[in-house]
Amino acid sequence: EVRLVESGGDLVQPGGSLTLSCPASGFTFSNYCMGWFRQAPGKEREEIASIYNAEGRTLYDDSVKGRFTIAKNNAKSTAYLIMHFLKPEDTGMYYCAAGPPRIATWGFDGCKDWEYWGQGTQVTVSS
Repeated sequence: EVRLVESGGDLVQPGGSLTLSCPASGFTFSNYCMGWFRQAPGKEREEIASIYNAEGRTLYDDSVKGRFTIAKNNAKSTAYLIMHFLKPEDTGMYYCAAGPPRIATWGFDGCKDWEYWGQGTQVTVSS
């Protein structure tokens, strides 16, 4: 059985920091991409960060670039999202996801095929 369980969401003031964790089980963690998605109230879920360790590849949405860092600990089968300088617009439900890397004839072609999802953890940025 595949499990992804997010934790670490909280109420934080603007400018603050949070670290989200996503321990995973039920698949070969080291071979998979891990991603973090955010769904703000009334909006669609959006991808904000992804990582594929074997290639050392990370990708960030422009809205979080320079403030958020995605990390992946294969020994602990855990993905992290380290968030600094939080803004009210970062408020939302945060989900982690896992999926196989897309491999083309020329090599790594991105993390695009998300197979497994967690239940989410709420982040609220407000004074």
